[in-house]
Amino acid sequence: MSKTIVITGSSTGLGRATALLFASRGWTVIATMRHPEKEADLAAVPGVTLLPLDVTDPAQIREAAAKALALGPVDVLFNNAGYGLAGAFEAATDDQLVNQLNTNLLGVMRVTQAFLPAMRERGEGAIITTTSIGGLVAFPFNSVYHATKWGLEGWSESLAYELEPFGLKVRTVAPGGIATDFAGRSLVLTPHPAYIAGITRTMAAFSDPARRAGGSTAEQIAQVVYQAATDQSDRVTFVAGEDAKATYGQRLAAGVEAFRAGIRQMFLG
Repeated sequence: MSKTIVITGSSTGLGRATALLFASRGWTVIATMRHPEKEADLAAVPGVTLLPLDVTDPAQIREAAAKALALGPVDVLFNNAGYGLAGAFEAATDDQLVNQLNTNLLGVMRVTQAFLPAMRERGEGAIITTTSIGGLVAFPFNSVYHATKWGLEGWSESLAYELEPFGLKVRTVAPGGIATDFAGRSLVLTPHPAYIAGITRTMAAFSDPARRAGGSTAEQIAQVVYQAATDQSDRVTFVAGEDAKATYGQRLAAGVEAFRAGIRQMFLG
């Protein structure tokens, strides 16, 4: 009997690559997204079922979970939906703050709560969440995004203790740069004239071709998701991509303040 994975944010990028990888390995894939009617190609893949899900809509979360669980037991829940809010914190509107937290943090928590009772009662499975290297280190002008990703790392580490007695694994996948349309499709900017020089320097550093060359493809990160789904150890965080591993390794080796000095020099000059 094939295993089943539920994936949020499946229409593009990492979510889509993960859906295709797991389907190719014989898993039943329930791929959720806001507009499944636009994804005929993914719907045509054997073993893939599409469901509508906006992770900021609690009623739709409950409905999608009920529909997914009605199809059979869920072995893996992969919380992947999210986007980036970047720029000056001072310029962020209250709606932007709420939307970022609702999507990246509360959305993950609510989706997990919807699936958790059935997974706990079954006594096996894994809950995996896409965080980011930005959940382990911090860069300038990404403060609200970092708040959500650091929050997810802490939430996952704590939840892992809670769910271990019930046979459930809690995992995070923390990628570095991924060659997707994240910057164009999944990035909201908050410009402010007082911060324009710092924002300009920071964005130039992020877009530097040498830096971007160290990134991964969505398919490479999907392989790490598969590893997290099938790994039997007690490991929580899976740092994904050579750039992310190098950055996190530098923070651990140098110590927090020396690492921060290096980030300040690299991004702000």
